Amino acid sequence: MRTLLPAIDSWRAQGKAVALATVVKLYGSAPVPLGSKMAVSSAGEMVGSVSGGCVEGAVVQEALEVLQVHRPRLLRYGISDKLAQTVGLACGGTIEVFVEEI
Repeated sequence: MRTLLPAIDSWRAQGKAVALATVVKLYGSAPVPLGSKMAVSSAGEMVGSVSGGCVEGAVVQEALEVLQVHRPRLLRYGISDKLAQTVGLACGGTIEVFVEEI
């Protein structure tokens, strides 16, 4: 979280709203640990990571929606073991990401 704070402070100083996405559950293989965070400004800027790049774009879009409607969301992203093997991954996995306005 400390690495996100300079960007969050800067965005807020510029009058931008900020959403925070946090990995709250992991099933199977995942590229980031539980508790990983990503902050998103109302201008679509982001800092941090919740998936190592796999679903960041989708989380940014959901975070922007959270900022518009002022209601948090629990998101779920995953890939099956079978599909993972077809793209060269050892196994699949699922992450749950909680997105809230801060």
